[in-house]
Amino acid sequence: MINGFSSNTELVQYLIKDGYIKSQAVARAFLEVDRADFVWPGSEKLAYVDEPLALGDTGQTISAPSMIAIMLEALELKRYEHVLEIGTGSGYSAALISRIINPGSVVTVELNYKLYLFARKNLERYNNIIPVLGDGSKGFPPYSKEELYDKAVIMAAAQKIPDELLAQVMKDGFVLAPVGGRGYQNLVKKWKNGKEENYGGCIFVPLRSL
Repeated sequence: MINGFSSNTELVQYLIKDGYIKSQAVARAFLEVDRADFVWPGSEKLAYVDEPLALGDTGQTISAPSMIAIMLEALELKRYEHVLEIGTGSGYSAALISRIINPGSVVTVELNYKLYLFARKNLERYNNIIPVLGDGSKGFPPYSKEELYDKAVIMAAAQKIPDELLAQVMKDGFVLAPVGGRGYQNLVKKWKNGKEENYGGCIFVPLRSL
């Protein structure tokens, strides 16, 4: 077992030691949110392994903790912010985001009905997360051009960052997403003004849309 640990605390210590977690805010969130509460039933023994884990037969995964840490650091989250997440999965990353931005809010959109129900149950204890069933690639509300969010993040691979999401972030906001084809992508931060920053290679399941 690679990078397997016996507790959430040990996992977080590893993420800090190896440089994935850099800020106190992200460290606190990882300590507060236990990954074991978000893995698929039957995968509990693998909860503290730094690897993606399948979410049942949905074809989706809960990302490796190190990858989520990289994304959270890249998001540069602040308290009171409002964030749009596309691809709720099990709800793990939404829970982490919510702890950092509290009392801000997270709107998280999931297309898969089975995952939506699973995540909604997992997130019941978090009062600043709004789970939504739908096609997040069009933003939320779909196709709205109102600037509703400080930042947005896609937790699946997109061929490009959708214009519909860029339209919904604030003037100085950005969208963070794995961008590329099936099997390999680059983690890209794209600001509303068109500026981009590349955080390097990653592998995510494809973003699904209707």
